Amino acid sequence: MLVRFRGKCEALSRFHCFSSEYLYSTSARNNFFVKYLIKSLGFSKEEALLASTKVNSWKFSKKNPDLVLNFLKQTGLDNTQMKILVSTSPKFLFYDVSKTLKPKFQCLMDIGLSGSDLVNVIAKDSTIVERGLVTHLKPTINCLRRTLGSDENVVKAIKRTSWLLSFGGRNVMETNLLLLKNYGVSDDSIQKLVLRNPRYITQKPEWVKDLLHRVEKDFRLSPDSSMFPYGFHTLASQKKARCEKKLEIFKSFGWSDDDILTMFRKLPYCIALSEVKIQKGLSLFMKELGFESAYLASHPSILIYSMEKRVVPRMQVLKILDEKKLERRKVALYTVVSLKEKKFIETFVLPYKDQVPDLYEPLQKTLAP
Repeated sequence: MLVRFRGKCEALSRFHCFSSEYLYSTSARNNFFVKYLIKSLGFSKEEALLASTKVNSWKFSKKNPDLVLNFLKQTGLDNTQMKILVSTSPKFLFYDVSKTLKPKFQCLMDIGLSGSDLVNVIAKDSTIVERGLVTHLKPTINCLRRTLGSDENVVKAIKRTSWLLSFGGRNVMETNLLLLKNYGVSDDSIQKLVLRNPRYITQKPEWVKDLLHRVEKDFRLSPDSSMFPYGFHTLASQKKARCEKKLEIFKSFGWSDDDILTMFRKLPYCIALSEVKIQKGLSLFMKELGFESAYLASHPSILIYSMEKRVVPRMQVLKILDEKKLERRKVALYTVVSLKEKKFIETFVLPYKDQVPDLYEPLQKTLAP
């Protein structure tokens, strides 16, 4: 019994000794890593400590981070840009330059990514450099290039959604693109869709099918229409239930299904407006000004302008001019509201600045010293 007891004590003693040495060595490596970040990249102590918690610092002793920093400098990145990369993903300092970083960076630079754009894309999703060059990165870029028509557009899409390059289901992207084409959506419309929101082609094909059906069958917008990508985007950007609530608001003001379809085909974005904005706009134009739903449906852009900043102030100008019986151009309110600010001021404000000095408040703010 005594021998067994001594054995256990000796084993326990050795365990505590090992644990102490391990904790000490780990602490020392962490401390060295923190000092390295402060000295090499100008991290504050707090920033360096935070970065050190994101990595297994034992790797640090097996790598030469100076090689990575030298490579990033040769690539054209300045100290601030390198700091952004390392603070976002400290494991960057442990990547192999020749096998991992250099070929991936070159691939991205070949399509036009450089400087801050390159840093921002990788900082948003550092797993990009972990993807296979031949098996993933290049095929994905080629898929986007075929769809978007140019490297410039590919860069735009990647900057908007950086994880396009690390997205694992490239076959999903290709399936969705083929689905859009087979449905009759033109190459130009597909390009607009992907540039507007690249996430669309990463969704489940069933989701894309449902959207296509709703745009064409429920809203009567043909896939070959130039407005089709905008209709798709409008429905994709909000839940079906919320969209239905907005349609009910239009109907509560006496809009028919045909009125709604006419508006949607001309300017789908009207259904993306908030419920409050739709309510305010319809109350003003229909209840106060007496516009018919058919007229608004055929001139839908009038609904998207700001009531407070554009519509009401311009209406007030026309009202003042008419009350003072000053001669003005007789044009429809739709035309007045649609004019660019400069043209509106030149036509309805400046000619009357002597008779009515404070005619238009936005102009007074512009001219204020």
